[in-house]
Amino acid sequence: MEFKQLHQQKTPLLIYNVWDVPSAKVAEKLNAKAIGTSSSAIAQLLGYNDGEELSFSELEYIVKRISANTKLSLSVDLEAGYSRNPAQIVQHITKLHNLGVVGINIEDSIVDEERTLLDAAEFSKTLSEITSQLQKDKIEIFINVRTDTFLLNVANVLEETKKRIKLYENAGASGIFIPCIEKEADIKLMTETTKLPINVLCMPKLPNFNILKQVGVQRISMGNFLFDHMYNQLEKMSKEIITQQSFNAIF
Repeated sequence: MEFKQLHQQKTPLLIYNVWDVPSAKVAEKLNAKAIGTSSSAIAQLLGYNDGEELSFSELEYIVKRISANTKLSLSVDLEAGYSRNPAQIVQHITKLHNLGVVGINIEDSIVDEERTLLDAAEFSKTLSEITSQLQKDKIEIFINVRTDTFLLNVANVLEETKKRIKLYENAGASGIFIPCIEKEADIKLMTETTKLPINVLCMPKLPNFNILKQVGVQRISMGNFLFDHMYNQLEKMSKEIITQQSFNAIF
Protein backbone atom coordinates (compact mmCIF):
# COMPACT_ATOMS: atom_id res chain seq x y z
CA MET A 1 0.00 0.00 0.00
CA GLU A 2 1.49 3.33 -1.10
CA PHE A 3 0.37 5.20 2.03
CA LYS A 4 2.02 2.64 4.30
CA GLN A 5 5.24 2.95 2.32
CA LEU A 6 5.26 6.71 2.91
CA HIS A 7 5.88 5.86 6.59
CA GLN A 8 9.05 3.93 5.74
CA GLN A 9 11.06 6.70 4.07
CA LYS A 10 14.38 8.16 5.19
CA THR A 11 12.61 11.50 5.62
CA PRO A 12 9.52 11.73 7.89
CA LEU A 13 6.15 11.99 6.16
CA LEU A 14 4.71 15.47 6.68
CA ILE A 15 0.93 15.21 6.93
CA TYR A 16 -0.85 18.37 5.78
CA ASN A 17 -3.92 18.57 7.99
CA VAL A 18 -6.97 19.85 6.11
CA TRP A 19 -10.60 20.63 6.87
CA ASP A 20 -12.22 21.34 3.50
CA VAL A 21 -11.61 21.25 -0.25
CA PRO A 22 -9.69 24.57 -0.48
CA SER A 23 -7.21 23.51 2.24
CA ALA A 24 -6.71 20.19 0.42
CA LYS A 25 -6.08 22.10 -2.80
CA VAL A 26 -3.39 24.18 -1.05
CA ALA A 27 -1.68 20.96 0.07
CA GLU A 28 -1.80 19.67 -3.50
CA LYS A 29 -0.32 22.90 -4.83
CA LEU A 30 2.57 22.55 -2.37
CA ASN A 31 3.26 19.01 -3.58
CA ALA A 32 2.17 17.29 -0.37
CA LYS A 33 2.45 13.51 -0.40
CA ALA A 34 -0.53 12.98 1.89
CA ILE A 35 -3.24 14.86 3.75
CA GLY A 36 -5.15 14.11 6.92
CA THR A 37 -8.30 15.70 8.27
CA SER A 38 -8.19 17.63 11.55
CA SER A 39 -11.18 16.70 13.72
CA SER A 40 -10.81 19.90 15.72
CA ALA A 41 -10.78 22.11 12.63
CA ILE A 42 -13.78 20.37 11.05
CA ALA A 43 -15.69 20.56 14.33
CA GLN A 44 -15.00 24.30 14.65
CA LEU A 45 -15.90 24.83 11.00
CA LEU A 46 -19.36 23.37 11.69
CA GLY A 47 -19.85 25.04 15.07
CA TYR A 48 -18.98 22.13 17.38
CA ASN A 49 -16.41 21.50 20.07
CA ASP A 50 -13.83 18.80 19.40
CA GLY A 51 -14.61 15.44 20.97
CA GLU A 52 -17.25 13.72 18.82
CA GLU A 53 -19.89 16.45 19.12
CA LEU A 54 -19.85 16.31 15.34
CA SER A 55 -21.90 13.39 14.00
CA PHE A 56 -20.22 10.73 11.90
CA SER A 57 -22.57 11.52 8.99
CA GLU A 58 -21.40 15.14 9.00
CA LEU A 59 -17.77 14.03 9.04
CA GLU A 60 -18.50 11.56 6.23
CA TYR A 61 -19.95 14.33 4.06
CA ILE A 62 -16.88 16.57 4.51
CA VAL A 63 -14.57 13.63 3.77
CA LYS A 64 -16.59 12.76 0.66
CA ARG A 65 -16.17 16.27 -0.73
CA ILE A 66 -12.42 16.36 0.04
CA SER A 67 -11.85 12.89 -1.44
CA ALA A 68 -13.74 13.78 -4.62
CA ASN A 69 -11.52 16.81 -5.17
CA THR A 70 -8.01 15.51 -4.53
CA LYS A 71 -5.74 12.74 -5.76
CA LEU A 72 -3.61 12.85 -2.61
CA SER A 73 -3.55 10.00 -0.11
CA LEU A 74 -6.19 10.89 2.47
CA SER A 75 -6.25 9.88 6.13
CA VAL A 76 -9.20 10.73 8.39
CA ASP A 77 -9.22 11.63 12.06
CA LEU A 78 -11.93 9.34 13.43
CA GLU A 79 -11.47 10.58 17.02
CA ALA A 80 -12.40 7.59 19.26
CA GLY A 81 -14.43 5.96 16.48
CA TYR A 82 -17.75 7.83 16.91
CA SER A 83 -18.90 4.77 18.87
CA ARG A 84 -17.70 2.54 21.71
CA ASN A 85 -18.92 -0.51 19.79
CA PRO A 86 -16.16 -2.18 17.71
CA ALA A 87 -18.63 -3.41 15.08
CA GLN A 88 -20.00 0.12 14.61
CA ILE A 89 -16.48 1.55 14.37
CA VAL A 90 -15.67 -1.02 11.66
CA GLN A 91 -18.76 0.15 9.77
CA HIS A 92 -17.52 3.74 9.98
CA ILE A 93 -14.06 2.76 8.75
CA THR A 94 -15.59 0.74 5.91
CA LYS A 95 -17.66 3.72 4.77
CA LEU A 96 -14.54 5.92 4.76
CA HIS A 97 -12.57 3.25 2.90
CA ASN A 98 -15.31 3.16 0.26
CA LEU A 99 -14.77 6.90 -0.24
CA GLY A 100 -11.10 6.29 -1.04
CA VAL A 101 -9.66 6.96 2.43
CA VAL A 102 -6.37 5.09 2.97
CA GLY A 103 -5.80 5.70 6.68
CA ILE A 104 -7.52 6.67 9.91
CA ASN A 105 -6.54 8.01 13.32
CA ILE A 106 -8.28 6.53 16.33
CA GLU A 107 -7.58 7.77 19.86
CA ASP A 108 -7.58 6.23 23.34
CA SER A 109 -9.45 9.06 25.04
CA ILE A 110 -13.02 10.35 24.96
CA VAL A 111 -14.63 13.66 25.88
CA ASP A 112 -17.47 13.65 28.39
CA GLU A 113 -17.37 17.17 29.83
CA GLU A 114 -13.62 16.56 30.19
CA ARG A 115 -11.24 14.46 28.09
CA THR A 116 -10.26 11.23 29.86
CA LEU A 117 -8.11 8.27 28.92
CA LEU A 118 -9.82 4.99 28.20
CA ASP A 119 -8.58 1.92 30.06
CA ALA A 120 -5.56 0.66 28.10
CA ALA A 121 -6.53 -3.02 28.19
CA GLU A 122 -10.15 -2.32 27.20
CA PHE A 123 -9.13 -0.03 24.36
CA SER A 124 -6.61 -2.63 23.15
CA LYS A 125 -9.37 -5.24 23.11
CA THR A 126 -11.57 -2.90 21.05
CA LEU A 127 -8.69 -2.18 18.70
CA SER A 128 -7.94 -5.88 18.28
CA GLU A 129 -11.57 -6.59 17.38
CA ILE A 130 -11.51 -3.74 14.84
CA THR A 131 -8.29 -4.82 13.13
CA SER A 132 -9.36 -8.49 13.09
CA GLN A 133 -12.68 -7.68 11.44
CA LEU A 134 -11.07 -5.38 8.88
CA GLN A 135 -8.64 -8.17 8.01
CA LYS A 136 -11.55 -10.62 7.59
CA ASP A 137 -13.31 -8.08 5.37
CA LYS A 138 -10.07 -7.61 3.37
CA ILE A 139 -10.10 -3.86 4.02
CA GLU A 140 -6.56 -2.54 3.88
CA ILE A 141 -6.30 0.75 5.74
CA PHE A 142 -3.57 2.34 7.87
CA ILE A 143 -4.64 2.41 11.53
CA ASN A 144 -2.76 5.23 13.25
CA VAL A 145 -3.48 4.84 16.96
CA ARG A 146 -3.30 8.02 18.99
CA THR A 147 -2.43 7.81 22.66
CA ASP A 148 -3.25 10.91 24.71
CA THR A 149 -0.92 10.29 27.63
CA PHE A 150 1.17 13.40 26.96
CA LEU A 151 -1.83 15.50 25.95
CA LEU A 152 -3.42 14.74 29.34
CA ASN A 153 -0.10 14.85 31.21
CA VAL A 154 -0.75 11.55 33.01
CA ALA A 155 1.38 10.31 35.91
CA ASN A 156 4.51 8.34 34.94
CA VAL A 157 3.88 9.45 31.39
CA LEU A 158 6.87 7.73 29.80
CA GLU A 159 6.12 4.31 31.28
CA GLU A 160 2.39 4.64 30.64
CA THR A 161 3.01 5.59 27.01
CA LYS A 162 5.44 2.72 26.46
CA LYS A 163 2.92 0.30 27.96
CA ARG A 164 0.15 1.54 25.68
CA ILE A 165 2.37 1.45 22.59
CA LYS A 166 3.14 -2.23 23.17
CA LEU A 167 -0.52 -3.07 23.78
CA TYR A 168 -1.64 -1.24 20.64
CA GLU A 169 1.13 -2.76 18.55
CA ASN A 170 -0.01 -6.23 19.62
CA ALA A 171 -3.62 -5.28 18.81
CA GLY A 172 -2.78 -4.56 15.18
CA ALA A 173 -1.97 -0.84 15.04
CA SER A 174 -0.16 0.33 11.88
CA GLY A 175 1.37 3.37 13.57
CA ILE A 176 1.41 5.29 16.86
CA PHE A 177 0.54 8.97 17.24
CA ILE A 178 1.70 10.78 20.40
CA PRO A 179 0.38 14.36 20.41
CA CYS A 180 2.02 16.92 22.74
CA ILE A 181 5.29 15.04 23.17
CA GLU A 182 8.06 17.63 22.70
CA LYS A 183 11.36 16.63 24.33
CA GLU A 184 13.91 15.10 22.00
CA ALA A 185 14.93 12.44 24.54
CA ASP A 186 11.28 11.44 25.15
CA ILE A 187 10.63 11.14 21.42
CA LYS A 188 13.74 9.03 20.90
CA LEU A 189 12.66 6.72 23.72
CA MET A 190 9.30 6.17 22.02
CA THR A 191 10.78 5.44 18.59
CA GLU A 192 13.06 2.87 20.26
CA THR A 193 10.06 1.26 22.00
CA THR A 194 8.41 -0.01 18.82
CA LYS A 195 9.02 -0.92 15.20
CA LEU A 196 5.82 0.93 14.28
CA PRO A 197 6.10 4.43 12.75
CA ILE A 198 5.89 7.14 15.41
CA ASN A 199 3.83 10.24 14.61
CA VAL A 200 4.34 13.56 16.43
CA LEU A 201 2.30 16.76 16.38
CA CYS A 202 3.13 20.40 15.76
CA MET A 203 3.98 21.94 19.15
CA PRO A 204 5.75 25.14 20.28
CA LYS A 205 8.85 23.30 21.54
CA LEU A 206 8.87 20.42 19.07
CA PRO A 207 12.37 19.89 17.60
CA ASN A 208 12.87 20.78 13.94
CA PHE A 209 12.23 18.21 11.24
CA ASN A 210 15.90 17.31 10.84
CA ILE A 211 16.23 16.42 14.54
CA LEU A 212 12.95 14.48 14.40
CA LYS A 213 14.39 12.49 11.51
CA GLN A 214 17.55 11.76 13.51
CA VAL A 215 15.59 10.40 16.49
CA GLY A 216 13.51 8.11 14.30
CA VAL A 217 10.20 9.93 13.80
CA GLN A 218 8.46 8.80 10.62
CA ARG A 219 5.36 11.01 10.53
CA ILE A 220 4.74 14.65 11.47
CA SER A 221 1.26 16.22 11.71
CA MET A 222 0.27 19.89 11.59
CA GLY A 223 -2.95 19.35 13.55
CA ASN A 224 -5.40 22.24 13.87
CA PHE A 225 -2.71 24.90 14.32
CA LEU A 226 -2.74 26.20 10.73
CA PHE A 227 -6.53 26.40 10.87
CA ASP A 228 -6.37 28.43 14.11
CA HIS A 229 -3.60 30.64 12.73
CA MET A 230 -5.61 31.32 9.56
CA TYR A 231 -8.57 32.61 11.55
CA ASN A 232 -6.32 34.68 13.83
CA GLN A 233 -4.98 36.32 10.68
CA LEU A 234 -8.54 36.84 9.41
CA GLU A 235 -9.38 38.68 12.64
CA LYS A 236 -6.25 40.86 12.41
CA MET A 237 -6.94 41.71 8.78
CA SER A 238 -10.58 42.54 9.51
CA LYS A 239 -9.50 44.86 12.36
CA GLU A 240 -7.13 46.66 9.99
CA ILE A 241 -9.93 47.18 7.47
CA ILE A 242 -12.19 48.62 10.17
CA THR A 243 -9.42 50.80 11.66
CA GLN A 244 -8.18 52.10 8.32
CA GLN A 245 -11.68 52.35 6.82
CA SER A 246 -10.11 50.91 3.69
CA PHE A 247 -9.45 47.57 1.98
CA ASN A 248 -5.82 48.50 1.27
CA ALA A 249 -4.57 46.02 3.88
CA ILE A 250 -5.82 43.12 1.76
CA PHE A 251 -3.89 44.18 -1.31
